[in-house]
Amino acid sequence: MIAADRAEQRPAQARLLVVDEHGGIEHAARAKLAQFLRPGDLLVANDAATLPASLHGVHARSGRSIELRLAGRESLRVDAATRFTAVLMGEGDWRLDTNARPAPPTVEPGDALAFPGLRARVLRVVAARIVEVDFECAADVLWAALARHGRPVQYAHLREPLALWDVWTPFAGAPLAFEPPSAGFAIDWALLRVLRERGIGFATLTHAAGLSATGDAALDARLPLDEPYRIPASTALAIQRARDSGARVVAVGTTVVRALEHSAAVHGRAVAGEGLATQRIGALTRLRVVDALLSGTHEPGTSHHALLRAFVDERTLARVDDALERHAYRTHEFGDSVLMHRGGRATPLTHSAERQAASA
Repeated sequence: MIAADRAEQRPAQARLLVVDEHGGIEHAARAKLAQFLRPGDLLVANDAATLPASLHGVHARSGRSIELRLAGRESLRVDAATRFTAVLMGEGDWRLDTNARPAPPTVEPGDALAFPGLRARVLRVVAARIVEVDFECAADVLWAALARHGRPVQYAHLREPLALWDVWTPFAGAPLAFEPPSAGFAIDWALLRVLRERGIGFATLTHAAGLSATGDAALDARLPLDEPYRIPASTALAIQRARDSGARVVAVGTTVVRALEHSAAVHGRAVAGEGLATQRIGALTRLRVVDALLSGTHEPGTSHHALLRAFVDERTLARVDDALERHAYRTHEFGDSVLMHRGGRATPLTHSAERQAASA
């Protein structure tokens, strides 16, 4: 796969790899997404807007420069948003590969972290560079300072610095995600109109999507962190209607899978309300709600890639990985997409048996 290095959400050449319920693979233009959905199907997307969650400052005790990347919190409440789980990075910025960044200074509970217009206190060292911090100000002051001095979390595969609007989906609501729920970049108002005309539903939930990398392989293995979510009553009702009618629930992004399946694991079905997704989804997960997933392309070894094993078996996923590689799909948040249906466990197809759509 090739890293998508431009912050363009819906390029004309964006592609879609479709894995059907029998394990068949088809290549298409992403603009043809609606053709792979049926009347009555329901798309559920994450409407969280993305915070400017990267702050550059100083570790007061050592005087060393740091970057603090906000990564999580226990609640979606905006008025109580001063305590966060965060990742500390050493000197440098997004232009340097995350895994090549210098380690941050050693921090201890009580250490002060100074940022423009803000000061935070380390409450707890969770693991190596993962810390819990509390900003020493009111929530409204924190939001204003983040808006003024924060930047979107960014990685070195991109060529230019990100603007905040680059990482907001067209239907974004409250700024609660720490990295963009980027599967939603594939959706715009024109597509929503087509879906409505075809009798395909669209609903949203809010999930505080966390970081995808920490700069430390051992810590990356702990991702995703616990993430709060909220399912509106209208979305829970739409999901139940789809399931009652035998239609499919299509999650737009791995965060939606995590929220819906956590709710179902607790309540027996996806219900309205707030929760804290604490689980990891993978090969041993029994999906109760989600029938298909629209997602970006994910590299093996990441938690996002491991989640795909809840939809297909290992052999099918290996074929998908091979197809993405051989056909030079673009990866990362501005890359191409995969539509994966649950149950793709057919015997492996030969390369010639993969159906190449004329529109690809």
